[in-house]
Amino acid sequence: MIENKTSPWIFWIGFCLLLIPGLVHAYLLMPFPGSQDLNAITVSYYLEKIITPLRIAGAIMVLFYIVKYFTANTLKNKVIKVAALVFYLGTFYVSDVLYKAETMFEEPKTVSFANAVHNHVPESLVILGVVNNGVAKAYPLVYLGYHHKVQDNVGGEPVLVTYCTMCRTGRVFSPVVNGKRQDFRLVGARHYNAVIEDAATKSWWYQATGIAAAGPLKGSHLKELYYEQSTLGAWLAKYPGSLILQPDSHYLTDYNDLKNYDRIQAIDKDSTIKNKDTLVRKSWIVGVIVDKQAKAYNWRNLVKKRLLNDKLANTPLMVSLEKDSLTYHVWNRMVNGKELHFNLDPAGLLTDQETVSTWNWDGLCTAGVNKGAQLGKIQAYQEYLHSWRHFHPGTSFQ
Repeated sequence: MIENKTSPWIFWIGFCLLLIPGLVHAYLLMPFPGSQDLNAITVSYYLEKIITPLRIAGAIMVLFYIVKYFTANTLKNKVIKVAALVFYLGTFYVSDVLYKAETMFEEPKTVSFANAVHNHVPESLVILGVVNNGVAKAYPLVYLGYHHKVQDNVGGEPVLVTYCTMCRTGRVFSPVVNGKRQDFRLVGARHYNAVIEDAATKSWWYQATGIAAAGPLKGSHLKELYYEQSTLGAWLAKYPGSLILQPDSHYLTDYNDLKNYDRIQAIDKDSTIKNKDTLVRKSWIVGVIVDKQAKAYNWRNLVKKRLLNDKLANTPLMVSLEKDSLTYHVWNRMVNGKELHFNLDPAGLLTDQETVSTWNWDGLCTAGVNKGAQLGKIQAYQEYLHSWRHFHPGTSFQ
């Protein structure tokens, strides 16, 4: 009877408004079991917009209850309600502080670059390389993998260099939206891919596609900028004057957690899988899109063969891997209106079968009939199989 006279429903409704929206939101935007398989990005988007008002309403109800009714509670009911509020504060710390994407993966506090002479990054590390207006910059994956994004300038143009470790893929975009450069924040993840938000419109963008999935600009595309993924050594061989992103001393422990991330597949560490050539969710592939047609190449097969002549959307392709087994390229095999077929000679040099011309690893013919010709570069992405398949459901495989 005493409990009924204290109108406990006021407290418990307020408590639910404080607790439940935040927990649901955190569940949907973090890789908890089952959460990433739900088609819930729109729910997540609008839920984030109303969490604060719901919490304010809940706090008002709880505060009203405490002022008006709390003293009339029995000792048992007082303890229960205090314990509930302590529980809420704990969940709030976990969902909004400890495991909030922006907190877990902070942006660099200091973004510094060095040339090859003053560089402290091992040349064996894999990087994303960007060239613009004669300026080359390299961004090591072990740093990008923690930060998820670096907002920078290359050759006087703004760039948004991104990397998602859950789907193992990088993208480089122009951060210009509706004519204005935007700052982006990391929101969380959906379908195991990082979601970022622009400051002006608050739209949510998938990192793997650059498509706005929710918000005022839903359906829009960020402009994608060409990049290459290679070892730093291979990159410097082509661009010796490149600047290299240096490690931020504030995050050395976080970087160390990604040690060997750029060279060892998850399948290599799984003792339950005997045939390591088996394609599983986290198998590496090289993905290519030509005229809206997508194709994925098995990384392990590429490591063995190192060079594949193929066609996609009637475009002749060469998919190749350098001797380091980490630096990959995709080029258009059409030169001066003729389709060329390539192979590696006994010395490991690229040659075409039609003219026996020699080509370097920048797609430039250095000797032979075609000397001076340049193969057209085609953007390609290293990615987990499950991610590529999700964002490109009609993809073909090789």
